[in-house]
Amino acid sequence: MRYLFLIIALLLPAVSEAQLSAPGMSAVQYAVYPSAPAVKDPIFIFCNASGSQSGTLTANSPVGAGPYNFSWYRWSDATKSFSDSFTTQSGVASSSLGNLSEGGYKVVINDSFNTTLVGWIYIDKPFSLAQLQNRTCDYVALHGKAAIDTFYYKDPANGRFLKLANGVKFLWSSNPVSSIPFPGLEINPQTFNPPLVDVTYNLQVTDSFGCISESSFSYESIHVKADFTADPTKGEAPLKVTFTDKSIRANTYRWEFGESKDSISFLSNPEPHIYYKPGDYSVNLIIKSVLGCIDSLRFDKIEVEPSELNIPNVFTPNGDGINDNFMVESKSLRLVSMEVFSRSGLKVYSFYGDGERLRVWLGWDGNVNNSSVKASPGVYFYIVRAFGWDDIVYNSKEYRGTVYLYR
Repeated sequence: MRYLFLIIALLLPAVSEAQLSAPGMSAVQYAVYPSAPAVKDPIFIFCNASGSQSGTLTANSPVGAGPYNFSWYRWSDATKSFSDSFTTQSGVASSSLGNLSEGGYKVVINDSFNTTLVGWIYIDKPFSLAQLQNRTCDYVALHGKAAIDTFYYKDPANGRFLKLANGVKFLWSSNPVSSIPFPGLEINPQTFNPPLVDVTYNLQVTDSFGCISESSFSYESIHVKADFTADPTKGEAPLKVTFTDKSIRANTYRWEFGESKDSISFLSNPEPHIYYKPGDYSVNLIIKSVLGCIDSLRFDKIEVEPSELNIPNVFTPNGDGINDNFMVESKSLRLVSMEVFSRSGLKVYSFYGDGERLRVWLGWDGNVNNSSVKASPGVYFYIVRAFGWDDIVYNSKEYRGTVYLYR
């Protein structure tokens, strides 16, 4: 008796090994029979991505290489049992069947234990459908459908239908990437940040067994975006600013430069705009497409610097390229006049100018009245008057003083 127990103990691990497999399967679940809770027959899931998928089963005896006889049977709903004789393969070490349809299969192996193996096969293909629900100039609404197969296996004891649990999840995406709010939570998402380029929207549906279905459609964008650059955005008056259009699908333009109601342009790339008065300006661009879609962009700060005047008290006209001219440091000045006198009261330099003449003015080079005669080193008196683009007048005593000329 002791030896018989030892033989049985040695054989038990081999008998308990799963000997029914399904090459090419995507997932395996295990049956839960109310009539026999300890029995866990495999349920093999094949993903039907091609639409022509079928099942395969391979049976092996748990007690050796054989050869054995393998008798296969199909489940019959009419008899509520594995009563449909399917095929028999004799004198083989293992048995494989292909092109199997959905249902239950039993194989009886004519080995020393007359081993019986049961398995279920299901061909799985989730359903997906991606469509455009609606679009306007401001948003895109997507419409999706997702569905999964429901499978029922049978309790061999009584033929009762048992539902195989299955779930579904989905995910929207686009190529190129664009905004899709809550792409895995809303089957019908909509975005108010619509794509500005043509995209392909894709809906992927996945079930609990890892089987995937995908649906997509091409979307032609109708949306517009107002955009531009300004250069420069800061400087002294008069500030000449170039605006370059970067808009998408604009057909008509309205530029509002922020100075007055008449300070506008209807060109795609307007002529450079000149700001004369110091201050901050807000520029607004409004565009419209051929389909009537409208967008606007406001750039809130074109900064024209206030007028400023500073006068140095020394210069060194020695030709070294450093501080060679007596020149006021200024910003946003509309007009400047300068007179320079020697200690004896002789006028040695004068300037009066605005506009282009003021822009290219280099100051006093240390020569007497623009001649080749060089003024002697020493103290000189100046009188500077100026008028800013912001209407500030520079004409007080602080703009009268002395400058030292060194050589």
